[in-house]
Amino acid sequence: MTKDQPKDQPKERAAERSQERSQERSTVAVLGPGGVGGLLAALVARAGHRVICLAGDGTTRALRTDGIRVRSGRFGDFTAAVEADTELREPVDACLITVKHTALDAALERVRPEVLGDGLLVPFLNGVEHPATLRARYGAARVAPAVIRVESTRTAPGVIEHGSPFAEIDLTGASVPRGRLDALAGVLAAADPTGPTGPTVRVVDDEAATLWAKMSFLAPFALLTTRYGVPLGEVRTRHREELTALVTETAAVSRACGGPADPAVALARYDTFPPDTKSSMQRDAEAGRPLELDAIGGALLRAADRHGVAVPVARGLVRELEELAEPEGNRRH
Repeated sequence: MTKDQPKDQPKERAAERSQERSQERSTVAVLGPGGVGGLLAALVARAGHRVICLAGDGTTRALRTDGIRVRSGRFGDFTAAVEADTELREPVDACLITVKHTALDAALERVRPEVLGDGLLVPFLNGVEHPATLRARYGAARVAPAVIRVESTRTAPGVIEHGSPFAEIDLTGASVPRGRLDALAGVLAAADPTGPTGPTVRVVDDEAATLWAKMSFLAPFALLTTRYGVPLGEVRTRHREELTALVTETAAVSRACGGPADPAVALARYDTFPPDTKSSMQRDAEAGRPLELDAIGGALLRAADRHGVAVPVARGLVRELEELAEPEGNRRH
């Protein structure tokens, strides 16, 4: 060290190098650029990163021509240019999986493990069982599960309506080095130097707690709104007793699996939502689309069975929804 060199200069240089790395341009693939995937793709692209959206022929053509158009009170109205293809053809830094669980198997054919390279696979999927499935296919060190709290809808290919005043992401990954998670969090935060900041992103150490925190809220919400075909406000009033019982059961399963376990907290959170709030499963049922019933209700029952937790209300609701989802000619009368 020279006489005039400050003692903390190595620390300053390390900080500069860290900042430079965070500002490097990443390449991110988005498998399924729908409401959530399209919003994230647009925000990450607007922040200066390269984005490749993976979808079917029609959506691919639309994105190549018009990009992704976002309308958002939180992030503003803007159009982001992205690349688009029907399958991944080169390694990327990360691939966000934002399809529905019901379309997962077919969608993964667009992302072959040997093409992904050592890029991170980031599933934004409902349920708790998908990380094990993805690790078996892609390797444990490449799977970084995430949960997102947002209301965002694709109204047409490449057209996204972001309705909630928030977009919050929890990123985790028991087998992924913390440095990789932190770097990815910086990309997903998608800060636009000329405009609004991006989503709020947290890196969380406890993967089970992260996944069950969402599952323990989502399962009662999805099962009851879909079973009765009413928004959350009516579930809170007309079906309050059943909601309370189901939340208590789900909390017990969550506790057994290492997740949050306070039914009062969950009930209080439901009470803060607008009364016309609908679950994505309910919207799928209204549109005649396949339901994520097995990924949510089925996974809840399987976890309860593994841990010996009694869940009669959940079991009854899942059974009723299974019967409602059957074609009319196959139903038992």
